[in-house]
Amino acid sequence: MKVLEQVLHSLMTRYIERVPDVLKITQALIEKGVIEKQEDIENDHIAFRTMGVPNLGIASFEKIFLHYGYTKKDSFFFERKKVKAYWYAPPSPEFPRIFLSELCVSDLSEEIGAIITSYTNEVTKDPVDNLDLNNAEEVSSFLQRPLWRIPTLDDYSKLLEASEYAGWVIYNRYYLNHYTISVNELPKGYNTLTEFNTFLESIGVVLSDAGGVIKSSKDGLLLQSASVSQLCEATFADNDTMKISGSYVEFAERKVLPEFTALPKNKIQREHRREGFETANADKIFESTFTSQTKRK
Repeated sequence: MKVLEQVLHSLMTRYIERVPDVLKITQALIEKGVIEKQEDIENDHIAFRTMGVPNLGIASFEKIFLHYGYTKKDSFFFERKKVKAYWYAPPSPEFPRIFLSELCVSDLSEEIGAIITSYTNEVTKDPVDNLDLNNAEEVSSFLQRPLWRIPTLDDYSKLLEASEYAGWVIYNRYYLNHYTISVNELPKGYNTLTEFNTFLESIGVVLSDAGGVIKSSKDGLLLQSASVSQLCEATFADNDTMKISGSYVEFAERKVLPEFTALPKNKIQREHRREGFETANADKIFESTFTSQTKRK
């Protein structure tokens, strides 16, 4: 468990540097006396994006977290985005869930597939197989280093037009796509997503309105919202530069399951709340990095 803690800490450290909204939200919560420190926030889940090509994708990436005791759960398919995903349950409740997705590259046009594989073919064997997964520093470094050459602006632009998911991954690689603030255990006034969104908007956090600001599961027990992705200055091959989507913050409310609503609040544990994910919710959460949202910032 110590190695997993170290890997997650390293991921969050780099992520916080890339996404100013994280500290903005945390600092505002501290100033209002809602929490005392970042660690008081429950991390519902973290998410990664990958390319579905030989030696990469879910089949490769999941080896890391399966090694740390995560359990592979439900699958999801997002037809219009040509993306598939799984979520993974943590080895114990203090760790976040994992949401891992991949682009179905073979479902894209021949031209777009050729651009992607011109980069990903540089990976000739599964890189995870060469990692010492018990070495936190080695794993952390792997998750934050490029696996292929820096793309040209022209290639990035073509990918972005065909698949915004593809454009994001070709430049950002395995960077942490988002972490998720769970509002469930926050004090009254902040422990519903509606109230928390009001707080976020009061401090100037722009929320994605794809599918509505709050995305609700069919059973009404999983509510999610997300900030609009941070724009980052990207340097492409030949030193071309452009502001592109980086990472963002998600927010989740998991309601108590009907059979447990009579439980006293101090007895409610993770297993008493709505588990898993919802395809329709996740489909719209992906769009937090899309230009249709980032142009609103």
